[in-house]
Amino acid sequence: MDTFTDSEYPEENHQAPAAPQAQAEPQEPDTHQTPQPEPAAPQAPQPDSGAYHGTGTGRKESPYANSPYVTGQYQQNQYQYQPQTQPPEKPKKKNKSHKSLWRGIVAAALAVALVAGGCLITAACVNSTWEKRSAETTRQFNRKLEELQKLIDGSSGGSGVIPAMDGDAMTPAQLYQSNVSSVVAISGMVQSSFYGQTTEGTSSGSGFVLTEDGYVVTNYHVVQDASNITVTTHDGQEYSATVKGYDAANDVAVLKVDAEGLDDATVGSSSELVIGDMVVAIGNPLGKLTATETVGYVSGINREVTTDNTVISMIQTDAAINPGNSGGPLFNMYGEVIGITTAKYSGTTNSGASIEGIGFAIPIDDVMGIISDLIDYGYVTGAYMGITVKDIDKDAAAQFGLPTEGAYVVEVLEGSGADKAGIQPKDLIVGLDGRAISSRTDLTRALRNYKAGDTVTVDVVRSGRELTLTITFDEKPHEEEVTAETVPQEDASMPSEGNYEDWYDYFRRFFG
Repeated sequence: MDTFTDSEYPEENHQAPAAPQAQAEPQEPDTHQTPQPEPAAPQAPQPDSGAYHGTGTGRKESPYANSPYVTGQYQQNQYQYQPQTQPPEKPKKKNKSHKSLWRGIVAAALAVALVAGGCLITAACVNSTWEKRSAETTRQFNRKLEELQKLIDGSSGGSGVIPAMDGDAMTPAQLYQSNVSSVVAISGMVQSSFYGQTTEGTSSGSGFVLTEDGYVVTNYHVVQDASNITVTTHDGQEYSATVKGYDAANDVAVLKVDAEGLDDATVGSSSELVIGDMVVAIGNPLGKLTATETVGYVSGINREVTTDNTVISMIQTDAAINPGNSGGPLFNMYGEVIGITTAKYSGTTNSGASIEGIGFAIPIDDVMGIISDLIDYGYVTGAYMGITVKDIDKDAAAQFGLPTEGAYVVEVLEGSGADKAGIQPKDLIVGLDGRAISSRTDLTRALRNYKAGDTVTVDVVRSGRELTLTITFDEKPHEEEVTAETVPQEDASMPSEGNYEDWYDYFRRFFG
């Protein structure tokens, strides 16, 4: 079959080829029908009839030309090509330059407005903060200026010291100004014997006001053997005092004066002390230098000091403690009482070495329970086991394979709480209510946390076996009245040796 391409058609007068006509259905020949004349030969298509161009020019005719099959007729000249004399004009673009320019201007203006607004807000915040700080600084400056002006004018309100802000540590000068009025001088009459001669003298010491209604705390040895006890406040007021109660084992006594509105001291906590903390002692050394302040540091904690065959755990300090300071307060730098100044080592040792800067104070936490009992009952109702103990001989314990730490039971009082609990002599107490006990001092301090009637567990080692017993504490034995007659008398003769402990015992009888 011959093929053709679109190039065989001229560009002009494009016409679709005539659709072939439908073929008639074949019929059987009719012998009686008059024969039809032969159809005339097809005529060549005219140029304007839409026939295939080039017919009769030597080219091959289209196979679709004059097809005997006709299915439908296309309307002639339906899709005729209409040549254009000139190209169509392109649509003109709209000029967007003006809109773009305005959009940029608006965006820039918004950006500037946002930056300016942020700067204004930041400036306002900074200005507000600065104004607050400036106002606070000005207020503090004006307050200090007023204090300085009072000092210059010599007014009664000016103390010479600018007080510390609330909650801040004080300088020694601020502490003295704030707390000296709570420190008192204590004096009494005592009888002593020198070489068989009985003489009467004056003992002196220090103390501090615990409550504004007249309870005063001091050392027991300050009022021991004393009569006609007098308490003198910092402003010179003298009050006759009575001994409300005492605990000789812990060297604590409570006095009562008939007064109201006294300046009471603030009690702190000794458990928070660390070596190196600054401390201040205020007292009356030698009984004459009233309201003396000495400043030092905590040199040691839990020092075991023996006084009158009683071991007391104390705070060691290098603040000067002299005869007459005993019973006075030891302050931390927040103006809180954290100890009761009690003793010092001074003089020379047997080897001739001098002793300086070794003072001691009873931790306030160890005696506050005792002080409360003395105020409420006049005696100590604290826990009492009914045993005598001593520190264990570590060498002997190691030799026999026994624990080297604990409180060794020497004697058990018949019918006491310890006896009822099953504690026996030669038992080694190593624990009390879950707290480890390594010495008799540990046991003494642990008992201060309990009252008569409390029931706790006691861990003991007996014959190499550890036992856990249960004890109910008794009340400590006490004397009904505290008088000079009930206090054991001591020999007050002058020591003939230079041992520092003997000299300490001598001075403590006359100057607490």
